[in-house]
Amino acid sequence: MGIMKRLNSKCTGMESKLADMLLDPASAPAKVQAHVAECESCRGQLDSLRATMGVLDAWQAPEPNPYFLTRLAARMHEEREAAPAGWFARLRARIAYGPGLHARPLAAMALTVLLLLGGGTYLDVAVWNAPSQIDRDAAVVHDLQLLDNNAQVLDQMDALSADQNGD
Repeated sequence: MGIMKRLNSKCTGMESKLADMLLDPASAPAKVQAHVAECESCRGQLDSLRATMGVLDAWQAPEPNPYFLTRLAARMHEEREAAPAGWFARLRARIAYGPGLHARPLAAMALTVLLLLGGGTYLDVAVWNAPSQIDRDAAVVHDLQLLDNNAQVLDQMDALSADQNGD
């Protein structure tokens, strides 16, 4: 079990190196080539990759049907001419099949405006609901200044009334 774990730790990250070795064996580093020569698992994976590439090289793509584009155009014409069932289906058909492609930029612009308005509204509500930061020290200082001013006014009034009584 210990030997198997040690071999698997050496094999980590070898998948990409095996693919490189498959495509260009001469450019693979000597360390990778030596590992593949020693490791049966990596050698088996490289052979499997070679077999897969051989099958893919032998595969021939089927020839396209010469009438495919003609039938596709006829089907598109039928879809354009068919009357959709409901208002949503008509709208969707007009956007999808209709010649008026001018609706797509208008829809994109409308969506952009809605997103901007929604984002602006969200930011405004977030700022509006945020508790205002009141500096309590400033309020205390302001109150003390008012009391001090009131005391000065009272002293001045006392002085005026004393002057009036003394005259």
